[in-house]
Amino acid sequence: MGHRDIPVLQTRRLVLRAPAPADYPDFKATFASYRSRFMGGPLNAYETWMLYAAEIGHWEIRGFGMWMVHLKDTEETVGMAGGWFPAKWPEREIAWIIWPDRAGKGYALEATDRVRRFFYEEQGWDGAVSYIDPKNLDSIRLAERLGCTKDHAAPSIDGTDAVYRHPAPADLQGQLGHGIAMEIAHYQDPLFKPKGFAID
Repeated sequence: MGHRDIPVLQTRRLVLRAPAPADYPDFKATFASYRSRFMGGPLNAYETWMLYAAEIGHWEIRGFGMWMVHLKDTEETVGMAGGWFPAKWPEREIAWIIWPDRAGKGYALEATDRVRRFFYEEQGWDGAVSYIDPKNLDSIRLAERLGCTKDHAAPSIDGTDAVYRHPAPADLQGQLGHGIAMEIAHYQDPLFKPKGFAID
């Protein structure tokens, strides 16, 4: 599967499409910002360009990758979610990032649940991990809400990241999957007002 064959995924609020040139300014601004501190940033202009090129090239090399997350109503991008498996990664990863001004609305939860279902149902994955900086508490909480558990025995990328293992496809068929769907439905309700500190 080349990058021209990247499928379009949809949820109630979101459309996930291939990275495009028009999406680069938001990507560049985010990875040049403090929000990218847990993903190797902030990056300079050259580094962000190289990373964006890698996002597109990853689809060509691996046959899967990261989607741009768009709002259905406005078409604007709010972040990225998808699969990531560069050289030296021990396992296939499911990853996400939401632009700084779009956090706290459940977009990462909704988009990541959708891409995980695609990988499980359409590409036959039997599991995945997420590599998370131990200080990135928002992403750790999101991983937990997706049903992930910390895998202390799994190899990490460089020894400093925590490995969160996603539930197997069969584990999402019961109560766990229903609970995730219920939380996503709450965020999709325009009258829903989440309590406490905003998380993705």
